[in-house]
Amino acid sequence: MRRVLAWGVAGIAATAGVGCASAAGTLVLYNGQHPQLTTALIAAFEKQTGINVSVRTNDGIVLAEQLLQEGSASPADVYLTENSPELTLLQQKGLLTKLPESVLSQVAAQDSAPDGDWVGIAARVSALAYNPSEIAPQQLPASILDFDQPQWKGKLAFAPSDSDFVPLVSAVVAIDGVSAARTWLAGLKANATAYQDIEAVVSAVNQGAQAVGIINSYYWFRLQLEVGAGAIRSQIYYFPAGDVGGLENVSGAAVLASSRNQAAADKFVAFLVSRQGQAIIAAGDDFEYPLRSGVSPNPALPPLTDIHPDVVSLVSLGNDLEAAQLIQEAGLV
Repeated sequence: MRRVLAWGVAGIAATAGVGCASAAGTLVLYNGQHPQLTTALIAAFEKQTGINVSVRTNDGIVLAEQLLQEGSASPADVYLTENSPELTLLQQKGLLTKLPESVLSQVAAQDSAPDGDWVGIAARVSALAYNPSEIAPQQLPASILDFDQPQWKGKLAFAPSDSDFVPLVSAVVAIDGVSAARTWLAGLKANATAYQDIEAVVSAVNQGAQAVGIINSYYWFRLQLEVGAGAIRSQIYYFPAGDVGGLENVSGAAVLASSRNQAAADKFVAFLVSRQGQAIIAAGDDFEYPLRSGVSPNPALPPLTDIHPDVVSLVSLGNDLEAAQLIQEAGLV
């Protein structure tokens, strides 16, 4: 379950146990990405290099909080997470080390930290799931900010405590300002039904319990794979070009400054952005977009050039702390 109750605000319980420093020949990975994808990447990396990887998996925000608590005593060598703000916060706290230029150059500069402390490995886009039996496509909003209007009361599902929702709030703040974000969140509080996570949102929409749900696109494609294209009742809707509702989210990886095994850690991150690593991301059922040029995404996904996601600079998106505060102030968690 990828959830955040109050990222950096009320304190997030760290996963149990710190453990000891990584042994020679063994890499310690704090994994906030989907376990199935990470398992495939690790298996290929271990086969190629002979380096063993010990994995600790949890929500990316929980692991970032643990890294903040552990500081220089952390056993982690590499941190991998779904959303860039956790990486930005760790970078701001001085817990990451600059990656080799040979690693950073494998993806576009806009998809990694400006100072090179972490590198992007995959992307996905915020979107809507909607049920055509509950709402006509022409009734869908031009902007995600329109959901604060009263006509959406009782028709909308979202997951305010899911960690994938927080960057969307950060993007609203970055583009439209704090006041607009407060108004929007107040509208969601009045109009929408809150679910525990985005998996529950996309399921509710597919079953007709809700007309529309705020999601990341890969949740819908994973549901379609699960139930079969012939059985799925919902559809996916991408916001018009430039709307914050179509935010492109970047998943990334970093090496800890405190790593006792930095050479192996650099090799692992290099593998994630290599052609082989990116092909694993593209071929799996995770439905994220590889960031390396020349590696095509899963054929089920529409090209990013067709859906024109809203690309907010990683610097502007920030570390999610203000967004988490706003979510809490709105009474959504």
